[in-house]
Amino acid sequence: MGHRHHAARGNVSTYDLIVIGAGIVGAACAEATAAEGLRVAMVEPGPVGGASTAAAMGHLVAMDDDPAELALSAYSLRLWERFAELPEAEFSRCGTLWVAREQAELDSVDAKIGRLAAAGVHAEKLDAGALYRAEPALAPGLAGGMRVAREAVVYPPNVARHLVREAVDRGARFHAGRVRVLEDNGVTLEDGQRLAGRVLVASGCALPELLPELPLRPRKGQLAITDRYPGLVRHQLLALDYATSAHGQAESSVAFNVQPRPTGQILIGSSREFGSTDREVSLPLLQQMLQRAFEYLPGLAALQAIRVWTGFRPATPDGRPYLGAVPGRDGVYVAGGHEGLGVTTALGSARLLVDLLVGRQPALDLSPYSPSRIQASAGVAA
Repeated sequence: MGHRHHAARGNVSTYDLIVIGAGIVGAACAEATAAEGLRVAMVEPGPVGGASTAAAMGHLVAMDDDPAELALSAYSLRLWERFAELPEAEFSRCGTLWVAREQAELDSVDAKIGRLAAAGVHAEKLDAGALYRAEPALAPGLAGGMRVAREAVVYPPNVARHLVREAVDRGARFHAGRVRVLEDNGVTLEDGQRLAGRVLVASGCALPELLPELPLRPRKGQLAITDRYPGLVRHQLLALDYATSAHGQAESSVAFNVQPRPTGQILIGSSREFGSTDREVSLPLLQQMLQRAFEYLPGLAALQAIRVWTGFRPATPDGRPYLGAVPGRDGVYVAGGHEGLGVTTALGSARLLVDLLVGRQPALDLSPYSPSRIQASAGVAA
Protein backbone atom coordinates (compact mmCIF):
# COMPACT_ATOMS: atom_id res chain seq x y z
CA MET A 1 0.00 0.00 0.00
CA GLY A 2 2.73 2.44 1.02
CA HIS A 3 4.18 2.80 -2.48
CA ARG A 4 0.89 4.02 -3.92
CA HIS A 5 0.82 6.95 -1.50
CA HIS A 6 4.37 8.19 -1.86
CA ALA A 7 7.21 7.48 -4.21
CA ALA A 8 10.58 6.84 -2.57
CA ARG A 9 13.83 7.69 -4.36
CA GLY A 10 16.79 6.67 -2.21
CA ASN A 11 16.00 8.22 1.15
CA VAL A 12 13.68 10.86 -0.40
CA SER A 13 9.91 10.37 -0.29
CA THR A 14 7.92 12.33 -2.87
CA TYR A 15 4.46 13.77 -2.26
CA ASP A 16 2.03 16.10 -4.00
CA LEU A 17 1.82 18.20 -0.83
CA ILE A 18 3.71 18.28 2.47
CA VAL A 19 1.64 20.03 5.17
CA ILE A 20 3.64 21.43 8.08
CA GLY A 21 1.44 21.77 11.16
CA ALA A 22 -1.58 19.75 12.31
CA GLY A 23 -3.59 22.40 14.07
CA ILE A 24 -7.06 22.91 12.72
CA VAL A 25 -5.87 24.83 9.63
CA GLY A 26 -3.14 22.34 8.69
CA ALA A 27 -5.42 19.37 9.42
CA ALA A 28 -8.17 20.84 7.22
CA CYS A 29 -5.65 21.44 4.40
CA ALA A 30 -4.32 17.87 4.64
CA GLU A 31 -7.81 16.36 4.65
CA ALA A 32 -9.01 18.47 1.71
CA THR A 33 -5.89 17.62 -0.34
CA ALA A 34 -6.10 13.89 0.43
CA ALA A 35 -9.79 13.97 -0.53
CA GLU A 36 -8.67 15.05 -4.04
CA GLY A 37 -6.69 11.82 -4.31
CA LEU A 38 -3.34 13.58 -3.96
CA ARG A 39 -0.37 12.13 -2.06
CA VAL A 40 -0.09 14.03 1.23
CA ALA A 41 2.42 14.07 4.08
CA MET A 42 1.79 15.82 7.41
CA VAL A 43 4.57 16.94 9.74
CA GLU A 44 3.71 17.87 13.33
CA PRO A 45 6.05 17.81 16.34
CA GLY A 46 3.41 18.03 19.07
CA PRO A 47 -0.07 16.64 19.70
CA VAL A 48 -2.55 17.18 16.85
CA GLY A 49 -4.44 20.41 17.51
CA GLY A 50 -2.31 20.98 20.60
CA ALA A 51 -1.31 24.65 20.29
CA SER A 52 -3.60 27.57 19.27
CA THR A 53 -6.34 25.07 18.32
CA ALA A 54 -6.41 23.58 21.85
CA ALA A 55 -6.75 27.02 23.46
CA ALA A 56 -9.50 28.32 21.15
CA MET A 57 -13.14 29.00 22.04
CA GLY A 58 -14.31 27.13 18.97
CA HIS A 59 -16.83 29.71 17.86
CA LEU A 60 -18.04 29.57 14.25
CA VAL A 61 -18.80 33.24 13.60
CA ALA A 62 -19.10 35.60 10.63
CA MET A 63 -17.11 38.75 11.39
CA ASP A 64 -18.15 41.59 9.10
CA ASP A 65 -15.66 44.37 9.88
CA ASP A 66 -13.42 43.61 6.91
CA PRO A 67 -14.95 42.49 3.56
CA ALA A 68 -12.22 39.88 2.97
CA GLU A 69 -12.65 38.46 6.47
CA LEU A 70 -16.44 38.31 6.02
CA ALA A 71 -16.13 36.58 2.63
CA LEU A 72 -13.82 33.91 4.06
CA SER A 73 -15.92 33.46 7.23
CA ALA A 74 -19.21 33.11 5.34
CA TYR A 75 -17.69 30.68 2.82
CA SER A 76 -16.25 28.57 5.65
CA LEU A 77 -19.44 28.55 7.71
CA ARG A 78 -21.24 26.77 4.87
CA LEU A 79 -18.51 24.10 4.80
CA TRP A 80 -18.82 23.57 8.57
CA GLU A 81 -22.37 22.24 8.13
CA ARG A 82 -21.02 18.75 7.39
CA PHE A 83 -19.82 18.53 11.01
CA ALA A 84 -23.23 19.31 12.50
CA GLU A 85 -24.02 15.60 13.00
CA LEU A 86 -20.52 14.44 13.98
CA PRO A 87 -20.69 13.59 17.72
CA GLU A 88 -17.01 14.20 18.46
CA ALA A 89 -17.11 17.71 16.96
CA GLU A 90 -19.45 18.72 19.83
CA PHE A 91 -21.21 20.96 17.30
CA SER A 92 -23.75 23.08 19.17
CA ARG A 93 -25.95 25.50 17.22
CA CYS A 94 -26.41 27.95 20.07
CA GLY A 95 -26.42 30.98 17.75
CA THR A 96 -24.60 34.24 18.36
CA LEU A 97 -26.13 37.16 20.19
CA TRP A 98 -24.34 40.50 19.76
CA VAL A 99 -25.25 42.75 22.67
CA ALA A 100 -25.74 46.53 22.35
CA ARG A 101 -24.99 48.39 25.52
CA GLU A 102 -26.47 51.67 24.33
CA GLN A 103 -28.62 53.06 21.55
CA ALA A 104 -25.69 54.14 19.36
CA GLU A 105 -24.48 50.53 19.25
CA LEU A 106 -27.97 49.28 18.47
CA ASP A 107 -28.20 51.83 15.63
CA SER A 108 -25.13 50.22 14.02
CA VAL A 109 -26.91 46.87 13.78
CA ASP A 110 -28.91 47.60 10.60
CA ALA A 111 -25.72 48.13 8.57
CA LYS A 112 -24.22 44.97 10.10
CA ILE A 113 -27.31 42.94 9.16
CA GLY A 114 -27.03 44.27 5.60
CA ARG A 115 -23.36 43.32 5.28
CA LEU A 116 -24.02 39.82 6.64
CA ALA A 117 -27.05 39.34 4.36
CA ALA A 118 -24.95 40.25 1.31
CA ALA A 119 -22.59 37.42 2.30
CA GLY A 120 -25.47 34.96 2.75
CA VAL A 121 -25.62 35.11 6.56
CA HIS A 122 -29.03 35.82 8.12
CA ALA A 123 -29.19 38.02 11.24
CA GLU A 124 -32.05 39.77 13.04
CA LYS A 125 -32.22 42.89 15.18
CA LEU A 126 -33.55 42.53 18.74
CA ASP A 127 -35.04 45.35 20.78
CA ALA A 128 -34.47 45.35 24.55
CA GLY A 129 -37.55 43.20 25.24
CA ALA A 130 -36.50 40.53 22.73
CA LEU A 131 -32.93 40.63 24.08
CA TYR A 132 -34.06 39.79 27.63
CA ARG A 133 -36.46 37.11 26.43
CA ALA A 134 -33.50 35.51 24.63
CA GLU A 135 -31.06 35.94 27.54
CA PRO A 136 -32.78 36.70 30.87
CA ALA A 137 -29.49 36.70 32.83
CA LEU A 138 -28.09 39.79 31.06
CA ALA A 139 -27.56 42.95 33.12
CA PRO A 140 -30.50 45.37 33.15
CA GLY A 141 -30.46 48.51 31.01
CA LEU A 142 -29.00 47.10 27.77
CA ALA A 143 -30.37 48.57 24.53
CA GLY A 144 -30.89 45.41 22.45
CA GLY A 145 -28.81 43.37 20.07
CA MET A 146 -28.46 41.23 16.96
CA ARG A 147 -28.97 37.48 16.73
CA VAL A 148 -27.32 35.18 14.16
CA ALA A 149 -29.34 32.06 14.90
CA ARG A 150 -27.49 29.45 12.79
CA GLU A 151 -24.00 30.06 14.14
CA ALA A 152 -22.47 27.39 16.32
CA VAL A 153 -19.60 26.33 18.54
CA VAL A 154 -17.40 23.24 18.14
CA TYR A 155 -14.60 21.60 20.11
CA PRO A 156 -11.59 22.39 17.89
CA PRO A 157 -8.97 19.79 19.03
CA ASN A 158 -11.43 16.97 18.35
CA VAL A 159 -12.18 18.33 14.89
CA ALA A 160 -8.45 18.61 14.11
CA ARG A 161 -7.92 14.99 15.18
CA HIS A 162 -10.91 13.88 13.08
CA LEU A 163 -9.55 15.68 9.99
CA VAL A 164 -6.11 14.09 10.44
CA ARG A 165 -7.71 10.63 10.75
CA GLU A 166 -9.73 11.28 7.58
CA ALA A 167 -6.56 12.31 5.74
CA VAL A 168 -4.67 9.22 6.95
CA ASP A 169 -7.61 6.98 5.99
CA ARG A 170 -7.21 8.40 2.48
CA GLY A 171 -3.54 7.51 2.40
CA ALA A 172 -1.83 10.54 3.91
CA ARG A 173 1.38 9.87 5.87
CA PHE A 174 1.78 11.42 9.32
CA HIS A 175 5.31 12.29 10.50
CA ALA A 176 5.56 13.06 14.21
CA GLY A 177 8.55 15.36 14.09
CA ARG A 178 9.95 18.75 13.24
CA VAL A 179 11.13 20.33 10.01
CA ARG A 180 14.83 21.20 10.22
CA VAL A 181 15.15 22.82 6.79
CA LEU A 182 12.51 24.23 4.47
CA GLU A 183 13.68 24.15 0.86
CA ASP A 184 12.08 24.93 -2.47
CA ASN A 185 9.81 21.96 -3.19
CA GLY A 186 10.79 19.97 -0.12
CA VAL A 187 11.83 19.70 3.52
CA THR A 188 14.41 17.91 5.63
CA LEU A 189 13.11 16.60 8.94
CA GLU A 190 15.07 16.61 12.19
CA ASP A 191 15.68 12.86 11.89
CA GLY A 192 17.33 13.42 8.50
CA GLN A 193 14.41 12.20 6.33
CA ARG A 194 13.88 14.20 3.15
CA LEU A 195 10.41 14.80 1.75
CA ALA A 196 10.06 16.23 -1.75
CA GLY A 197 7.03 18.03 -3.18
CA ARG A 198 5.14 21.25 -2.77
CA VAL A 199 5.14 22.44 0.84
CA LEU A 200 2.34 24.15 2.76
CA VAL A 201 3.40 25.89 5.97
CA ALA A 202 0.42 25.91 8.36
CA SER A 203 2.29 25.99 11.67
CA GLY A 204 0.38 28.73 13.49
CA CYS A 205 2.51 30.88 15.79
CA ALA A 206 5.62 28.87 14.79
CA LEU A 207 5.33 30.14 11.18
CA PRO A 208 8.24 32.66 11.44
CA GLU A 209 10.68 29.83 12.23
CA LEU A 210 10.29 28.63 8.62
CA LEU A 211 9.06 31.80 6.90
CA PRO A 212 10.80 34.71 8.65
CA GLU A 213 9.93 37.02 5.75
CA LEU A 214 6.22 36.92 6.65
CA PRO A 215 5.62 39.14 9.71
CA LEU A 216 3.55 37.42 12.38
CA ARG A 217 3.18 38.10 16.10
CA PRO A 218 1.71 35.80 18.77
CA ARG A 219 -1.26 37.50 20.42
CA LYS A 220 -1.87 36.00 23.83
CA GLY A 221 -5.38 35.35 25.08
CA GLN A 222 -6.88 34.03 28.28
CA LEU A 223 -9.97 31.99 28.95
CA ALA A 224 -11.80 30.86 32.07
CA ILE A 225 -14.34 28.05 32.27
CA THR A 226 -16.92 27.50 35.00
CA ASP A 227 -18.46 24.45 36.58
CA ARG A 228 -21.76 23.25 35.04
CA TYR A 229 -24.71 25.65 35.10
CA PRO A 230 -27.03 24.38 32.34
CA GLY A 231 -29.42 26.93 30.86
CA LEU A 232 -27.92 30.04 32.44
CA VAL A 233 -26.59 31.26 29.08
CA ARG A 234 -28.26 30.16 25.85
CA HIS A 235 -26.28 31.88 23.08
CA GLN A 236 -22.69 32.70 22.41
CA LEU A 237 -22.65 36.31 23.65
CA LEU A 238 -20.47 39.10 22.29
CA ALA A 239 -20.46 42.83 22.89
CA LEU A 240 -21.02 44.86 19.75
CA ASP A 241 -17.74 46.64 20.45
CA TYR A 242 -15.89 43.29 20.32
CA ALA A 243 -14.18 44.09 17.00
CA THR A 244 -12.55 47.16 18.54
CA SER A 245 -10.54 44.79 20.72
CA ALA A 246 -10.15 42.05 18.10
CA HIS A 247 -8.87 44.37 15.37
CA GLY A 248 -7.21 47.06 17.44
CA GLN A 249 -3.44 47.25 17.67
CA ALA A 250 -3.41 48.08 21.40
CA GLU A 251 -0.80 46.14 23.34
CA SER A 252 -3.58 44.71 25.51
CA SER A 253 -7.39 44.82 25.49
CA VAL A 254 -10.43 42.93 26.77
CA ALA A 255 -13.90 42.35 25.32
CA PHE A 256 -17.09 40.62 26.46
CA ASN A 257 -17.39 37.14 24.97
CA VAL A 258 -19.19 34.32 26.81
CA GLN A 259 -20.09 30.94 25.41
CA PRO A 260 -22.31 28.11 26.68
CA ARG A 261 -20.65 24.72 26.19
CA PRO A 262 -22.80 21.63 25.49
CA THR A 263 -21.67 20.34 28.94
CA GLY A 264 -23.46 23.22 30.72
CA GLN A 265 -20.15 24.91 31.46
CA ILE A 266 -19.65 28.56 30.57
CA LEU A 267 -16.52 29.69 28.75
CA ILE A 268 -15.50 33.30 29.48
CA GLY A 269 -13.29 35.43 27.21
CA SER A 270 -11.70 37.38 25.81
CA SER A 271 -8.41 39.15 26.18
CA ARG A 272 -5.73 40.12 23.68
CA GLU A 273 -2.14 40.87 24.52
CA PHE A 274 0.92 41.52 22.39
CA GLY A 275 4.46 41.25 23.73
CA SER A 276 3.85 38.46 26.26
CA THR A 277 5.31 35.16 25.10
CA ASP A 278 5.11 33.12 28.31
CA ARG A 279 2.17 30.84 29.07
CA GLU A 280 1.50 32.36 32.49
CA VAL A 281 -1.92 33.81 33.21
CA SER A 282 -1.70 37.63 33.25
CA LEU A 283 -3.65 38.26 36.45
CA PRO A 284 -4.42 41.99 36.01
CA LEU A 285 -5.70 41.34 32.47
CA LEU A 286 -7.68 38.29 33.63
CA GLN A 287 -9.26 40.46 36.32
CA GLN A 288 -10.18 43.10 33.70
CA MET A 289 -11.63 40.44 31.40
CA LEU A 290 -13.78 38.93 34.16
CA GLN A 291 -14.90 42.37 35.31
CA ARG A 292 -16.06 43.14 31.75
CA ALA A 293 -17.99 39.86 31.66
CA PHE A 294 -19.64 40.62 35.03
CA GLU A 295 -20.81 44.02 33.69
CA TYR A 296 -22.90 42.18 31.09
CA LEU A 297 -23.73 39.03 33.08
CA PRO A 298 -23.66 39.91 36.80
CA GLY A 299 -24.61 36.35 37.79
CA LEU A 300 -21.24 35.03 36.58
CA ALA A 301 -19.52 36.56 39.60
CA ALA A 302 -21.17 34.01 41.92
CA LEU A 303 -20.20 30.97 39.81
CA GLN A 304 -17.33 28.58 40.41
CA ALA A 305 -14.52 28.85 37.83
CA ILE A 306 -12.67 25.54 37.54
CA ARG A 307 -9.86 26.38 35.10
CA VAL A 308 -8.08 29.36 33.56
CA TRP A 309 -5.63 29.02 30.66
CA THR A 310 -3.78 30.99 28.02
CA GLY A 311 -3.13 30.50 24.33
CA PHE A 312 -1.62 32.38 21.42
CA ARG A 313 -3.30 33.61 18.26
CA PRO A 314 -1.05 34.06 15.20
CA ALA A 315 -1.60 37.70 14.12
CA THR A 316 -0.53 39.33 10.85
CA PRO A 317 -0.01 43.12 10.64
CA ASP A 318 -3.35 43.70 8.86
CA GLY A 319 -5.36 40.96 10.59
CA ARG A 320 -5.94 38.89 7.44
CA PRO A 321 -4.48 35.41 7.06
CA TYR A 322 -1.75 34.48 4.62
CA LEU A 323 -3.14 32.09 1.98
CA GLY A 324 -1.25 31.20 -1.17
CA ALA A 325 2.18 30.88 -2.73
CA VAL A 326 5.09 32.43 -0.83
CA PRO A 327 6.87 34.98 -3.07
CA GLY A 328 10.54 34.26 -3.74
CA ARG A 329 10.23 30.55 -2.93
CA ASP A 330 9.51 27.75 -5.35
CA GLY A 331 6.77 25.28 -4.46
CA VAL A 332 6.17 26.78 -1.00
CA TYR A 333 2.68 27.84 0.12
CA VAL A 334 1.30 29.21 3.36
CA ALA A 335 -1.96 29.02 5.33
CA GLY A 336 -1.45 30.95 8.55
CA GLY A 337 -1.99 34.11 10.55
CA HIS A 338 -5.72 33.56 11.09
CA GLU A 339 -5.56 35.24 14.54
CA GLY A 340 -8.85 34.59 16.36
CA LEU A 341 -10.71 33.19 13.32
CA GLY A 342 -8.68 30.07 12.60
CA VAL A 343 -11.43 27.69 13.65
CA THR A 344 -14.15 29.50 11.70
CA THR A 345 -12.07 29.88 8.54
CA ALA A 346 -10.03 26.62 8.54
CA LEU A 347 -12.30 24.72 6.14
CA GLY A 348 -12.66 27.62 3.70
CA SER A 349 -8.92 28.31 3.77
CA ALA A 350 -8.24 24.64 2.99
CA ARG A 351 -10.69 24.53 0.09
CA LEU A 352 -9.28 27.72 -1.47
CA LEU A 353 -5.71 26.42 -1.23
CA VAL A 354 -6.58 23.03 -2.70
CA ASP A 355 -8.31 24.77 -5.62
CA LEU A 356 -5.13 26.78 -6.15
CA LEU A 357 -2.96 23.65 -5.99
CA VAL A 358 -5.01 21.63 -8.48
CA GLY A 359 -5.54 24.55 -10.86
CA ARG A 360 -9.26 25.12 -10.23
CA GLN A 361 -10.76 28.58 -9.97
CA PRO A 362 -11.10 29.26 -6.20
CA ALA A 363 -14.54 30.38 -4.98
CA LEU A 364 -13.08 33.63 -3.62
CA ASP A 365 -10.55 36.11 -4.97
CA LEU A 366 -7.35 35.15 -3.14
CA SER A 367 -5.56 38.49 -3.57
CA PRO A 368 -6.67 39.98 -0.20
CA TYR A 369 -5.01 37.02 1.56
CA SER A 370 -1.94 36.75 -0.68
CA PRO A 371 1.35 36.82 1.26
CA SER A 372 2.74 39.18 -1.40
CA ARG A 373 0.52 42.00 -0.08
CA ILE A 374 2.67 42.32 3.04
CA GLN A 375 5.96 42.38 1.18
CA ALA A 376 4.48 44.89 -1.25
CA SER A 377 3.72 47.20 1.67
CA ALA A 378 7.48 47.60 2.29
CA GLY A 379 8.43 44.31 3.90
CA VAL A 380 7.72 45.56 7.42
CA ALA A 381 9.46 43.58 10.13
CA ALA A 382 7.31 42.10 12.88
